[in-house]
Amino acid sequence: MDHFAGLDVSVKETSVCIVDDTGKIIREVKVTSEPEALLAALKGPAYCFKRVGLEAGPLSQWLFSALAEAGLPVICVETRRMQAVLKAQIKRRTATTRAASRR
Repeated sequence: MDHFAGLDVSVKETSVCIVDDTGKIIREVKVTSEPEALLAALKGPAYCFKRVGLEAGPLSQWLFSALAEAGLPVICVETRRMQAVLKAQIKRRTATTRAASRR
C-alpha cells in the first residue's frame, strides 16, 4: 500500500500527517522542526511513501535536503499553492459512487 505525508512546518514544530492511498489518515503527530525528529516520524517498515510534501518556508531547504538524503520522495510546495495542489488530487471513486453516477 502506498503512503503520502504532508508536513506543515513552523519554526518550532512540524505537524506530520500520513495517509494511505485511499486517503485514510494513518498517523498525525507533531514533532520538533529538525531533520532527526521528522525522520523518526516518517521512517518505519509499515510506510511505503510515494510522496512527502513539505511546505515552503525558512526551514525548507535544510529539511528538504535531509529528507532527500534519507531517500524519501520529498517535494517542496509553496504555501499559497498548496490549496491548488490539494484540489487537483484525484479521489478514488468507490463502486457505489460509480454505480450511482450511471443512473
